[in-house]
Amino acid sequence: MMKLYALNVGNFKLDGGAMFGVVPKSVWSKIKTPDQNNMIDVTARCLLIEDGNRLILIDTGMGNKQSEKFFGYYCRWGDQGVEQALARHGFHKDDVTDVFLTHLHFDHCGGAIIRKENGSYETAFKNAKYWSNKDHWDWATTPNNREKASFLTENICPIQESGQLSFLEKNKSQYLTKSDLGFDVLFVDGHTEKQMLPIIYYKEKTICFMADLLPTVGHIPLPYIMSYDVRPLETLREKQVFLNLAANHNYYLFLEHDSQHEIITVKHTEKGIRVDQTLLLQTLL
Repeated sequence: MMKLYALNVGNFKLDGGAMFGVVPKSVWSKIKTPDQNNMIDVTARCLLIEDGNRLILIDTGMGNKQSEKFFGYYCRWGDQGVEQALARHGFHKDDVTDVFLTHLHFDHCGGAIIRKENGSYETAFKNAKYWSNKDHWDWATTPNNREKASFLTENICPIQESGQLSFLEKNKSQYLTKSDLGFDVLFVDGHTEKQMLPIIYYKEKTICFMADLLPTVGHIPLPYIMSYDVRPLETLREKQVFLNLAANHNYYLFLEHDSQHEIITVKHTEKGIRVDQTLLLQTLL
């Protein structure tokens, strides 16, 4: 029987203005209180799926291999690292059979690669297939200047060099794409090209791993879109379609970056889609 585990693999801070885009600070600061440097708390929350003989890890956080200067930009706090998070549930990194990367921004895939003592890089999960898709892979390996700082060569190239890389092909005729991993995948293009969101069917519930389509509860109102998104109007459209489906069908939304809320449901209100329930994954198990 399938089992699910929420893994907090690191906490950090990001600029509140960048996180909420065109929304004024006087508005968004009522939702998420910034510190004296305008930074807000963010989490890297991954999902582990134990299904028969497969152990599937969705995203890996930013990892620990970057320089002190690099991490200084993100004010990390609390426990860090996917290996420690796995151990808390009795697993080792060598147990992981599949690493599914929603996209290749460093805060989602950095933990997929480790630096060896000699300075070279290797995959952190030696027994796993690493899943991306060709369109996003090509986008990340020949990055535009706007996203270049988020696509780090040391996080990406070693995956292909290892021979562990697999591509999921998008079904262009349907809203969702079936994968070989036991869940469906929604492709979205607003945040970055062909981001992949796992849609998991568990005990008659639909659990949606939201990645950066909906990073936090504060991003539910349609205009609340990150400045990091390369196509903000596409994000707005994708959010509108998805959140209406989520409200109509009582989807459970697993939030990767919300430091306070793990899972939410949403509902229709006079002001649009808003939060209904906030839950922990363990309450659904």
